[in-house]
Amino acid sequence: MEDLRYPVGKFAFDKDPTPEKRRAWINEIVELPARARQAVSGLAPSQLDTPYRDGGWTVRQVVHHIADSHMNSFTRFKLALTEDNPTIKPYDQDAWAKTADAAADVELSLRILEGLHARWAALLSAMAPADFARTFVHPEDGLRTLDRILQIYAWHCRHHVAHITGLRARKGW
Repeated sequence: MEDLRYPVGKFAFDKDPTPEKRRAWINEIVELPARARQAVSGLAPSQLDTPYRDGGWTVRQVVHHIADSHMNSFTRFKLALTEDNPTIKPYDQDAWAKTADAAADVELSLRILEGLHARWAALLSAMAPADFARTFVHPEDGLRTLDRILQIYAWHCRHHVAHITGLRARKGW
């Protein structure tokens, strides 16, 4: 049976990042805004308010979550590039998905993603190989390299777009 929580599979860390692999992961960051916009294109408000699985977030919440999560990740990259092993602040993504702005028009987060991902891609593309070894400390997950975080967010892009496109396919939207 398909696990609707992980439509592209669970994250798997690649221990051998190469410049070519990094370019592919950065390209996923570049492409996310257009893919997210296409995934929700033409959906009615009632469809945007449909959970992608039983007990899961609605499509609207997923779009807003991507913006929330990626804003946090961009900030974490900047911290790791400008400080030595900074400790970052985690956040409760489920609580954020219930705040009032998570019910707003998805266009707001789609626009955030367009600007944010353009800046993030510019930052990532300018990073030297040694920069990807820089780290931050996550209070719950420990020391994390920017190589790992880049891979996680490339996966995160595919993961959440697949939540939406998978729901659309199942519903025939």
